[in-house]
Amino acid sequence: MTSNQHRPRNRSSLRSNITVRYGSMSSEQPDSDASSMQTTVISQKRSYIAVAVLCYINLLNYMDRYTIAGVLLSIQNYFGIPDSTSGLLQTVFICSFMFLAPVFGYLGDRYDRKLIMIVGLIVWIVTTLGSSFVKQTHFWVLVLTRALVGTGEASYSTIAPTIIGDLFTGTKRTLMISFFYIFIPVGSGLGYILGATIATATEDWRWALRVNPALGGLGLLLLVFLIPNPPRGASDNQGGATMESTSYIEDIKYLLKNRSFVWSSLGVTAMAFVTGALAFWTPTFLFRAQVTQGLRPPCNEEPCDPLDSYIFGAITVVTGIVGVFLGTCISKQLRDRVPNADPLICAVGMLSSSPCFFIAIVLAATSIPATYTFIAIGETLLSLNWAILADILLYVVVPTRRATAEALQIMVCHLLGDAGSPYLIGAISDALLKYNPESPSWDFRRLEYSFLLCPFIGVLGGLFFLMTSLYIKEDRKAAELLASGQAPEPPETSTESV
Repeated sequence: MTSNQHRPRNRSSLRSNITVRYGSMSSEQPDSDASSMQTTVISQKRSYIAVAVLCYINLLNYMDRYTIAGVLLSIQNYFGIPDSTSGLLQTVFICSFMFLAPVFGYLGDRYDRKLIMIVGLIVWIVTTLGSSFVKQTHFWVLVLTRALVGTGEASYSTIAPTIIGDLFTGTKRTLMISFFYIFIPVGSGLGYILGATIATATEDWRWALRVNPALGGLGLLLLVFLIPNPPRGASDNQGGATMESTSYIEDIKYLLKNRSFVWSSLGVTAMAFVTGALAFWTPTFLFRAQVTQGLRPPCNEEPCDPLDSYIFGAITVVTGIVGVFLGTCISKQLRDRVPNADPLICAVGMLSSSPCFFIAIVLAATSIPATYTFIAIGETLLSLNWAILADILLYVVVPTRRATAEALQIMVCHLLGDAGSPYLIGAISDALLKYNPESPSWDFRRLEYSFLLCPFIGVLGGLFFLMTSLYIKEDRKAAELLASGQAPEPPETSTESV
């Protein structure tokens, strides 16, 4: 045997009653600031207020993300751009969001999370407001500012769920995460409605981009004064045991070996592909369907009729609330009896929503009411997954690696999902234009044929969640044991003498 000084150290070791700074050796003294933070008790009242503020900012994030989609017809007319170029507006936003998420994940696991969110929110407010002043001859500036908006949102979306995870545990955490993620569909739907309403009232689509920054200013003040900065893993560690953070490479290796994380991330990617394409193009698709049927005149000058943005936005809000609520209730009822219930619920949501979207796309040419009905059913089924997916990540990943896990999942799901799906649908639609360029109804048909890709990707996502269900029980238990200090990770192979 050797002394403790020469023994290989487990990088994810647990300390009892002390908090050790990131990357510190076991012989170092605990950081005084960290220690005082560890002993700080955050009241339940303040925790609930923090969740409310984080939900409000999440609402604004998704309102802004889909305001562009709510006024897309007006933007196309204003700049004179085709479908593929229109889809690029969403793609550049998602790309910057995606590539910067790992950066903020790295920072979020190591540095002051509250400060990072404050800086990100300031960037988001400035760039969103700046994008509303773009002139008609400078479309590239709008593209650039939309990319910078993704920079601000990446910091918040990566870190906010981990703070909620450190304020609550168990079923209460599930409930709080549900509240947080319910504002994804609610914010998306309100983005369509608010964008279309303001553009119509002012007869200028650019005013639709100026409301969210004003509301974001209030969110910034609330974030500064009302959000606590809990120690990482505070809700998971009992008896004062605190995990020591590890290197970024070790974090990535851990996550890639976590089978539940890998398969669920692939499922989220397929879900992001479907929701990204449908969210961006559905109002335009339904408008063209009604023009083809002779129900509405074509839009040749802005502002275009926003009726479809209103209806689709309202459907998204209602189905999002209903879906997240149902998913949370079903998960709560089944989780104790069926250990792999969560990924099975997600699989059912994906596999059952895909036929609904397929039927909705096919029926658009003949019956708009029936199309809206099946879209509503499909969105409800898809919304079952939002809160459950976030909870899966929190309970299969140890606390000191959650921000990195959030960031890696965001990068993958956007890289292969909604970063490319709006542009891909638009590009396919433009490619089909040459087959019948003189037919007014072909504008609808070519977008319809492009849309048919989405249901098949949805089925693939359902299969990924079924694979997750095979490993979730084992991976959750491993994370719980490691966080509680009962079982360390297997030590890495060392070349040091023993």
